[in-house]
Amino acid sequence: MDSSSSSSQVLVALALSLVGGLSTSIGALFVVLNHAPNLKMLGLLQGFAAGLMLSISFLDLAHNALNSIGFLKGNLWFFAGVLFFAFTVNFIPEPTFIELKDASKKQSDDDGSGKDLMKKHRRQVLFSGIITAVGISLHNFPEGMAVFLGSIKGLRVGLNLALAIALHNIPEGVAVALPVYFATNSKWQAFKLATLSGFAEPLGVIVVAFLFPSSLNPEILEGLLGSVGGVMAFLTLHEMLPLAFDYAGQKQAVKAVFVGMAFMSASLYFLEISVPKEVSL
Repeated sequence: MDSSSSSSQVLVALALSLVGGLSTSIGALFVVLNHAPNLKMLGLLQGFAAGLMLSISFLDLAHNALNSIGFLKGNLWFFAGVLFFAFTVNFIPEPTFIELKDASKKQSDDDGSGKDLMKKHRRQVLFSGIITAVGISLHNFPEGMAVFLGSIKGLRVGLNLALAIALHNIPEGVAVALPVYFATNSKWQAFKLATLSGFAEPLGVIVVAFLFPSSLNPEILEGLLGSVGGVMAFLTLHEMLPLAFDYAGQKQAVKAVFVGMAFMSASLYFLEISVPKEVSL
């Protein structure tokens, strides 16, 4: 791989990660353009994104790793990714579902008779929003790394990862913007903080581009992609499905998951037959 192709891969990964990162801005728009966001719709969207993630993790990344480097090595890489993210997530502050619902309710009631009482909560809620923004920024960083590794493998893998992550990041933008908007009453501050939290994703691309050589051993690349599959699977089961169940209800969320899986399976098929072999590797 020459330097020009390496540079083009970085640029493609940056573009894809920007799509994912800026999706937090879409989540912020849900907040600033609506008095109270429809949390059930966000739950269904999260369930759909969970289906995309599960298909990518098991039917694409892990599947290819098992076929390329063998059952044992593929599984070792996959579960190394699971353990890595399980360890990392302990240091990432996460918003609770109850906090987000409470902020939504307080925002919708803000013009009522309880205005004086709510002022006492603003500082606490603002702190919660800032902590959430920090947590989501830390969360988006390894997602950017995943998009870069997927882009090295091929446009198809990077594109699918970016799509799933982008849908996942919309509710994260809500989680940042909603408490900030409630606490500051400023649509601009809510939108700005949510957008900034998404820029950690292209930052992850830049950092990992410097960490890895321009040409990786194919076996190591397949192993790393298997690890990305483990990270995505843990992220889906640990965060996305609980949020989808909590907001949309278990039955509706499960339906959304399978719709997402079917959509991604169709996407994998059509991208495979439409993207040239020399591009998709």
